[in-house]
This record gives sequence, structure tokens and C-alpha cells, in this order.
Amino acid sequence: MPPDFDGRGQAPFLTAGTSSFTDFLGLAAPDLLPSRAAALAGPAGGGPDLPHGTTIVAAVCADGVIMAGDRRATAGNMIAQRDIEKVFRSDEFSAVAIAGVAGIGVDMVRLFQVELEHYEKIEGRTLSLEGKANRLAAMVRGNLPGAMQGLVVVPLFAGYDEDRAQGRIFSYDVAGGRYEEHRFYSVGSGSVFARGALKKLYRDDMSIPETVLACMQALYDAADDDSATGGPDLSRGIYPVVATITADGYARLPDAQAGEYARAVVEGRAVSPDGPTVSPGTPPG
Repeated sequence: MPPDFDGRGQAPFLTAGTSSFTDFLGLAAPDLLPSRAAALAGPAGGGPDLPHGTTIVAAVCADGVIMAGDRRATAGNMIAQRDIEKVFRSDEFSAVAIAGVAGIGVDMVRLFQVELEHYEKIEGRTLSLEGKANRLAAMVRGNLPGAMQGLVVVPLFAGYDEDRAQGRIFSYDVAGGRYEEHRFYSVGSGSVFARGALKKLYRDDMSIPETVLACMQALYDAADDDSATGGPDLSRGIYPVVATITADGYARLPDAQAGEYARAVVEGRAVSPDGPTVSPGTPPG
């Protein structure tokens, strides 16, 4: 009998496979892969009207790593969404954030989340942090045809390495190149301004509140100079998404707590518009 003996393509479900859910999906339902969008989009797939996510920052702290992202998505010169989320839990000890074409990026994140969960169920153990970073690199590489058509997605990955007892950050290029970053990093349209701010504010072994405030200041500076990056919207109650990843696992700051940091930054900028130059100041609360 042919592999899909019942005519419905069920062979991938009935044969032994690998621990990679992405590989399985490529056999069972390749149209569901994020990279499939490139073939469907055609030569003009990367048009300016597609919503794009923008600036993400990550910084290592004494207890792990902090990741934060603004909430704006743009389509050309228009604001497509004011409260998009770009920072996601990938598993208990890691987080992933996206910059680039929002639709492809969110699908890539969802697939990555399932990939890590599938591996753990099949193998009975979790991937190492570097293993997770490598799996994400393979997904980015799979989107290369889309990236060549303008459907670019560049993630930022961070997590707590239980073996080293420290936070680590990994960045990527459109071809799937994976690079470990040290201390802090940023991706997206406002990344150059955010990294410049963190150069002033960052110091080794900062506490979680200090690091969160430094990331907030960096996002504010990015929004100040990059129109595609959204600053804190106090009137609408829209604040950056902030996640902490420590030995206790992943945790997202509640909106009320993120709002306290955002208001502290805005109030400080009313006195000093260019922001702090040496230290991030005193955390709220």
C-alpha cells in the first residue's frame, strides 16, 4: 500500500518521527508552516501595508534576564495597532520576542512554543537553553524565502540557563544565524536608540527593578527618536510588555506594575527630557 493508504495523508501520524514538531508539520500539513506564507504572498509579499512589530530590548540582571517590548505595530506610515504584544513565554525558563512582519512572527512564536513542548513530551526532558536557541534559528532559516520577499521576522530570545545559573540573550539574522549577546541587546526599528540608552544606564549585577526601569528608559528613548516605536500611553493605559525570567521561571509583570514604571519614566522626563545619564534612578515602589 502507498504511505497514505487511506487517501487522507495520515502516514505521518502513524510512523515514528523525530522530536521536532516542525519536521512533523512539514510532512503532515506543510501549508501551516509560517514559511509557507512566502509562497502564497507572491513576489510582492513584503508590501508596506503589512503590520510590523518594532522595538524589543533584553538585559541580563543579577537574578536572570529581563525582556521588554513596546506595543505599537505600524503599516507604512500608519499606526496599525496600539496594543500589540511582542514578548511571549516560550517555556518555563525562556521568552521570545518578535520584530518584523507581525503575522508571520506570531505564527513563528506559536510554532516555537509547540516545538519546545513537543520535544519535552517525546524525550521526557527539556532542551538546554542553547538547544532552544538552535531550534529557533532553524525556524528563522526556514523563513528565508519569505525574508527575501520582504516578509522579514527577526526574533530575540532570552532565558535562564539552569546549568550556568544566569540569564542569557540570543539574537538572529534573517538567514537563521544565531549569536549570543552579552549584558543587553535590542532589535527592531528603534533598536539603535534603545541600545544607545542602555549603554548609559546598564551596569553589571543590577537588580530586577533597576533592570526593568533601565529597559523602560531605553524604550522611551527609542520612541523619542523612532516613529515606529510606541511610548507609554498613559491616557489609554497601554504600557510596554515586560517579562522576567529567573530561577523561579517566566513571569510577566502585571499591567498595573508596568504602569508604575512607565509613569516614573514619564514623570522623570518632565524634569529631564533627555533622561538619566548615569544610572536608571530609583525604581518605583
